[in-house]
Amino acid sequence: MSSRIREGELLDEYLEQFVPHLSVDCVVFGFHGADLKLLLLKWKGQNVWALPGGYVGHRQSLDRAAQETIQQRTGIHRLHLRQFHAFGEIGRNELCALGACKRIFTGVRRDQWLFRRVVSIGYYALVDFQEVRPTPDPHSDSCAWYPLDEHPPLAFDHDRIVARALDALRAALEVPGAGASLLPERFTMPELQRLHEAVLGRPLDRRNFQKRMLDRGGIQRLNERRQGGAHRAPFLYRFTGGREVADF
Repeated sequence: MSSRIREGELLDEYLEQFVPHLSVDCVVFGFHGADLKLLLLKWKGQNVWALPGGYVGHRQSLDRAAQETIQQRTGIHRLHLRQFHAFGEIGRNELCALGACKRIFTGVRRDQWLFRRVVSIGYYALVDFQEVRPTPDPHSDSCAWYPLDEHPPLAFDHDRIVARALDALRAALEVPGAGASLLPERFTMPELQRLHEAVLGRPLDRRNFQKRMLDRGGIQRLNERRQGGAHRAPFLYRFTGGREVADF
């Protein structure tokens, strides 16, 4: 028996552990200070970059599959995930985009669902990238952060998935308390504004931003100021709706 055929048999056994035709793709946005980044994987032996993801086990919920995928790539176990879209176009095939697949999957039965249409459920998470330990999966050479607007072209339809995730993240900014887990318990208005500017990708007028935040509610100004800066110390604020419930 050739090694290629044996590899194909092992892959057949491996795929039997998962729900056919179903995967999750995870967009991990990293924020710190004023920068927004994207966590990507580089496939072994190829100049191909992709999002963290994987198939859904028979004993896994969708949320658990996404949660475990991101935990394994980041080392962070307290995550705030959001399911944002299903990608299920006719003909969506996660292998046909890579010419190298003919070499990698030689000997694998072609009637396996892996070679047919696969529907992917998109999740996103926003984390502090300084707290992350990027860890590649067994099929990748590296796992690394890239600036959101400077990342390499992605495999499959992952560029489209990132764009939809960013739209969903920006819409979430309208929820009072958005991004609570990324800010100190007591934060300044400039810190909150930098988070919004990083996600939106554009500068915001300071006076208009503060008025809009206060008018929509969800934050409270404290009778304290942030000390230690070169300029007049800004007032501190806190979220009033609960950090867990109001987050992205």
